[in-house]
Amino acid sequence: MDFSEEQLKRYSRHIILPEVGGKGQKKISEAKVLMVGAGGLGCPVGYYLAAAGVGTIAIVDNDEVELSNLQRQIAHSVKTLGVNKAESAKQTFESLNPDVNVVTIKERLNSKNVKDLFKDYDIIVDGTDNFPTRYLINDACVMLKKPLVSGAILRFEGQVTTILPHEGHCYRCLFEEPPPPGLVPSCQEAGVLGVLPGVIGALQATEVLKLILGKGKPLSGYLLIYDALGVNFRKVKVPKNKDCAVCGDNPTITELTDLPEEYCSI
Repeated sequence: MDFSEEQLKRYSRHIILPEVGGKGQKKISEAKVLMVGAGGLGCPVGYYLAAAGVGTIAIVDNDEVELSNLQRQIAHSVKTLGVNKAESAKQTFESLNPDVNVVTIKERLNSKNVKDLFKDYDIIVDGTDNFPTRYLINDACVMLKKPLVSGAILRFEGQVTTILPHEGHCYRCLFEEPPPPGLVPSCQEAGVLGVLPGVIGALQATEVLKLILGKGKPLSGYLLIYDALGVNFRKVKVPKNKDCAVCGDNPTITELTDLPEEYCSI
């Protein structure tokens, strides 16, 4: 890829980095990333990936923008209230960087469509806010051997981990089973500090760019926990579980049809 004069100027702060350079920026421009969710986490992740020049960003989300979203979902505005979130985010990201092709997928993820939606993308980003979806995304990524960057937020705390299937842990190694319904409150029930997804989303975007460039050490094998009130980061080692139901030595979940019904209709 030959960069235009405008692109050389746009990406100049990347290109002068020895770890990136022209070759690295070309890798970024050729990368294809799929984000599940254009909410609190998906907005900053997508913003930074678009700014970096990621060539194709797909967004899976069938929700519409609501007024209560605007406290933290920075890709949306009062002008896009009632608009599909994927479409609203597409408008924002492409207005920031017309080099980027944003693909909108305005449907719910489920066990029947997830593999087809994921198969053509290099990296998957989980920005969702419910456990069944997280497990579905994880299991599909393990089966497809797709790198997954997962984030979660609640109240004043956030978490980030990077899953490299069959190399390190997966989400089920970290949390074997989802908690019973109602045990862990949602952001809608418990609240979330508006700037928190910006911190966690930026970390997720950083992990994605490191994976694209093949530079640095990803969070594979670790869970990074951020406490906003205490201004504290804690990095917890997560071993791969040889008895894991999906990535262990003798997996019991080998097809998404093996999942309970509540995992599949989200």
